[in-house]
Amino acid sequence: MKRFFKFLPVLLLIVPVVIFLSGKKPENKIRLLYWNIQMGMWDGQSDNYDRFVEWVKSKNPDICVWCEGASLLKTDSDATAPKSERYFPAGWPEVARRYGHDHVYVGGMRDPFPQIITSRFPIDTMGRFIGTSPDSIVVHGAGWAKVSAGDKDINIVTLHLQPYSYWRYLPDDQREESSRNYGGEKYRRMEVEWIFNHTVRTRENPENELWMVLGDFNSRSRRDNFYYKWSQASQDFLVHNYIEETEPWLYDVVAETFPGTFCPSHGKKRIDYVYVSRPLFKAVKNVVTEPDAFSKPKPTELKNMKRPSDHHPILVDFNLDRIK
Repeated sequence: MKRFFKFLPVLLLIVPVVIFLSGKKPENKIRLLYWNIQMGMWDGQSDNYDRFVEWVKSKNPDICVWCEGASLLKTDSDATAPKSERYFPAGWPEVARRYGHDHVYVGGMRDPFPQIITSRFPIDTMGRFIGTSPDSIVVHGAGWAKVSAGDKDINIVTLHLQPYSYWRYLPDDQREESSRNYGGEKYRRMEVEWIFNHTVRTRENPENELWMVLGDFNSRSRRDNFYYKWSQASQDFLVHNYIEETEPWLYDVVAETFPGTFCPSHGKKRIDYVYVSRPLFKAVKNVVTEPDAFSKPKPTELKNMKRPSDHHPILVDFNLDRIK
């Protein structure tokens, strides 16, 4: 150890010289990790989230966005846990510190399905959205936070649109007809417009700023219709048609990175999306959508529950030096 400190001044002189001679400087990179972790990483309750934490550490993200970030069920059960036994969202600061993130943001929480942001960088709360009666359109809650990554401010809008095929809050005897008439998709279309009106559209020129809009949209994109093979006029595409038509400055990172390749995020559907503004899209360096050994969904004996989650994660690397 004494020898190390003896030569430390020399090393501090050599490293800048090597960088200069190579003509390269370290890239200003950040890594985003998004994942719908199913009921607050239900699979992690049995081991104090040890496997989950080690997996996150192995990905080395700078910013994480977790969908379904609240605990809801008892361990290894599909029974609802008492509120006193639910670790998340209150436990996020503790778990985030275990994988190296000191900053935590909890989005709007109208029910037990909020979105969580954790980060190495400071986070400023810009808004939490659940709506108020009678304007209670947002079902699971949404959020808007600003992450300060060095000299770059990144606006992050998180959402989780309603999952049903029918218009939300209908009585049972009206749901079948509503589903036939794309009631669920029409509701999601209304929901995403409300969220946009309270986030990106409050800014004068969001297209020139750094924005991410991401989450579980519970809807399909026409960009994947080479796989679905539905009518191009299908109302299944209402949500993403709306985004493309009204906010053309937002780019679907997965579709743009893998054109003509279907990248499912939930079973045989792609319903999780990462949209970014044009300046941030120019900084995209790498995108990973394929689950690994840990994150690949595995069946359980419980209906609708998989381990560790029923969704795939999305990882995006950005080189912020590409932003002028």
